[in-house]
Amino acid sequence: MAIFSVYVVNKAGGLIYQLDSYAPRSEAEKTFSYPLDLLLKLHDERVLVAFGQRDGIRVGHAVLAINGIDVNGKYTADGKEVLEYLGNPANYPVSIRFGRPRLTSNEKLMLASMFHSLFAIGSQLSPEQGSSGIEMLETDTFKLHCFQTLTELKMRCELFDQNLKLALEVAEKAGTFGPGS
Repeated sequence: MAIFSVYVVNKAGGLIYQLDSYAPRSEAEKTFSYPLDLLLKLHDERVLVAFGQRDGIRVGHAVLAINGIDVNGKYTADGKEVLEYLGNPANYPVSIRFGRPRLTSNEKLMLASMFHSLFAIGSQLSPEQGSSGIEMLETDTFKLHCFQTLTELKMRCELFDQNLKLALEVAEKAGTFGPGS
């Protein structure tokens, strides 16, 4: 497996470094006729599928492009509002590409802070004295590792490879990651 995302969190829970290494996202492109048989809604400044899964398009997927023109938030690259454009029957047939939305900077900050809180709770709930907290969370699709440095700097990595711990130890030896770390 490859490393898809790395978060470096200081001991206060603040995100001080984040790196995304995106693999090709699972995307689905389909040509639609009017009326659109999916329910699209604006959520967090993104146009998302709210109802109507089909052909690889899932609830929660975002509109990534319309007729080959990239979509940024609720607008196409040429400035048209997505929901308004798709509501006009004159614009059909239309080709729409859907996929998982990328995390915003604010969402990345929230995830780092939330993980720090879970780490602290795990350390306190452990029946063993001096527990090191969460080391790994495993699901059917990914493993989330937490490596805590000697300076108590937590590193959170999603979708890791076998040499992750060694790579993070080398990174720790290389020096600090910024002020207050």
